[in-house]
Amino acid sequence: MKNLRITASVFLPLFFFLWMQPTPGQCEFLAGAHSIDISPEKLPAIQNGGFLQRTQAKVLDRLHARCFVMKSGDSTVAIAIVDSCMIPREICYRAKVIASQRTGIAINRILIASTHTHTAPSVMDLCLGTSSDPDYERFLPPRIAKGIELAFANFEPARVGVTVVDAPNHTHCRRWLKHPEKYAGDPFGDKTVRAMMHPGYQNPDYIGEAGPVDSGLSLLSIQSADGRRPIALIANYSMHYFGTGGGFSADYYGKFSGLMEKKIAGTDSGKAPFVAAMSQGTSGDLHWMDYSKPKKADYSIDQYTAELAEIALNAYQNIKYEKSHSQLAMAETSLVLKRRAPSESRIEWASKLNKERGERRPRSLPEVYAEQVAWFVEHPHEEITLQVVRIGNLAITALPNEVYGITGLKLKAQSPFETTFNMELANGAAGYIPPPEQHLLGGYTTWPARTAGLQTEAEPQIVDALLGLLEELSGKKRKPLTTDFYNDQQREAIRKAKAEDNNRANRGLE
Repeated sequence: MKNLRITASVFLPLFFFLWMQPTPGQCEFLAGAHSIDISPEKLPAIQNGGFLQRTQAKVLDRLHARCFVMKSGDSTVAIAIVDSCMIPREICYRAKVIASQRTGIAINRILIASTHTHTAPSVMDLCLGTSSDPDYERFLPPRIAKGIELAFANFEPARVGVTVVDAPNHTHCRRWLKHPEKYAGDPFGDKTVRAMMHPGYQNPDYIGEAGPVDSGLSLLSIQSADGRRPIALIANYSMHYFGTGGGFSADYYGKFSGLMEKKIAGTDSGKAPFVAAMSQGTSGDLHWMDYSKPKKADYSIDQYTAELAEIALNAYQNIKYEKSHSQLAMAETSLVLKRRAPSESRIEWASKLNKERGERRPRSLPEVYAEQVAWFVEHPHEEITLQVVRIGNLAITALPNEVYGITGLKLKAQSPFETTFNMELANGAAGYIPPPEQHLLGGYTTWPARTAGLQTEAEPQIVDALLGLLEELSGKKRKPLTTDFYNDQQREAIRKAKAEDNNRANRGLE
């Protein structure tokens, strides 16, 4: 009996240890997060986000790369949400190589996405009339990699939860159809503009929105395994940017992240500080202004952010977390797409302007697009990286474009996953991808440039490739896109408009 008691005392703890371990296919889920400052060290620095090049000498608020690393079994995935307007593929790749060397995470298991603040230092040449800032271009990749490395070092057992809430009052279509008698000219001297961004409030020269809106606010929450401590929050919303001036700023993305960190974690940092991030959705033709209604007087970025953060917090408080260990996987593919080749007459037009301009930076729209023509001749193709991340029942698609709302809605409607959201300007900056039918309407987002130059049929090819990755990770076929899809979007837009009108009327009665 004595020997039996000794044996039991030795093996009973071992039995419970083995019993508590995840079974095959139920590997422990680990997560870590870190937010690293990426504000420029050298000022002034070149800022992108506008048509013409300019510099800034102030940092209004700090810029960050908010980094998240997850692990389950043999799968490790890193996501970095970076306060940048856009980061070209080669700069993303530099950061991935360094991060992979420091952590062992495979390069094709790292996702780097820009928030699309228009007030960040430039790391991209020919971002319209803007060059890359050479000092910041050298500075940024190792900083992103360091953020991923520190997130990796913060690993702990975790659980995840996901929710989506509709936020229709904070993003609207910014691309409007012009009245047929008001068609306008493009930078090349042709009258092709049938639709244009930012028409102005209730402008009679425009007749209505050119596309639907993806107003879903998605939240991925990561907590400690016991649910006692928040680790990370990745939000996703399709709104282009709010807009600030006078210096470098993370725009509303940074303000939203800070507000959510304060609301959720307060001052209790625990093992590692809680990190929240707002990622960019499919907002190529979306913005916060509602041009169908009068302009809001004195509406500030702080008001906008506070309203959206309150919606997010209410949704966050009702998230249900997965009890089982979350499945984690990632898939990546690449496409080589053509750029829209300029005609001989366009090349001749551009050559004349470029010769007159010489070495100075462009100072007008025609000069900007003439420089782009010369670059197109030397760079007729674009290689793009597409990714899908699976976290339990959630799928995140990543594409290096500025994507229209309709494209995001198509991906969500056809995805075989329970929940899907999309990160644009991820792993590159290959420009706007209007659906083919939108090219016929012209306007800024279709004018050939490095930021809008892919072949007319690029959008359906990208969508098809991403749906293929979603099928690969889910083991299920994509859902069919029915002929009622576009009618459904129109009906939903009408429903939201009526609901908003009712809300306004009710507030007026109170």
